[in-house]
Amino acid sequence: MKPPKKPRKGKVLNQIRRIRLARTALTQEELGKRVGATRQTIIAIEAGKYAPSMELAFRIVREFDVPFEEIFQFEASL
Repeated sequence: MKPPKKPRKGKVLNQIRRIRLARTALTQEELGKRVGATRQTIIAIEAGKYAPSMELAFRIVREFDVPFEEIFQFEASL
């Protein structure tokens, strides 16, 4: 019997900055306050340096009122 395959690692990508600037006049600080995060956390998420918790990701999606996949994507490593 073959051992189970290991899950692929990858990276969470996001479109927060693009959507924030195109659809709202929110600053990073204002978005952070609305979703319960700091400005620094929003900056790190937008820069791809930090993947948000599921709870925070859902709060961001609800704030923009768009489908989850429009904001967040997963890119598997090869």
